[in-house]
Amino acid sequence: MAKYTEEYNLKGDKKVIDNEKQTLLKEFKQWPIFVGQLDPAIWDKPVGEGKWAVRDVVSHILLWDQYFYEEAIKPISEDQPLTVRHLDFDTFNQNAREFAKSKTDDELINLTRANREQIVNAIREQSDENFEKVYQDAEGHPFAVKNYLRDFIWHDQHHRKQIEALMLTFSSK
Repeated sequence: MAKYTEEYNLKGDKKVIDNEKQTLLKEFKQWPIFVGQLDPAIWDKPVGEGKWAVRDVVSHILLWDQYFYEEAIKPISEDQPLTVRHLDFDTFNQNAREFAKSKTDDELINLTRANREQIVNAIREQSDENFEKVYQDAEGHPFAVKNYLRDFIWHDQHHRKQIEALMLTFSSK
């Protein structure tokens, strides 16, 4: 009886992990859909007083996606050490704003979609073990794929709320 229970729990755990992975990936895929539906008239509008323009926010997220793909998600997929490390956020974000100036809205939308799709596909193909495993980043800090997804879903939602508030303000004028 104990052996049956252990096998059942293992199968049940795999199903729970797979469901969590699919749920997180589904939510993580929402950002590029949202970005693709933005009104072109708001791209250069700030999301609040003293805040970045929508295009800067989109660039900020797409460059974080690119960074985490290259430095964490891809190395995990290739069974290589993670090279992700703590960055100076102010410098990174300023670079994102400069990058935004060099791209059209359509280019930012396409890059947002491509970067997110690359991450989603890589994570989808990873084993449940890799999804659950806690890795060490280049500075010895813990990094887990599922925690990364949770954190960046929150990050996406934070910026989405800012943009949605702008859209409400903009549409009421």
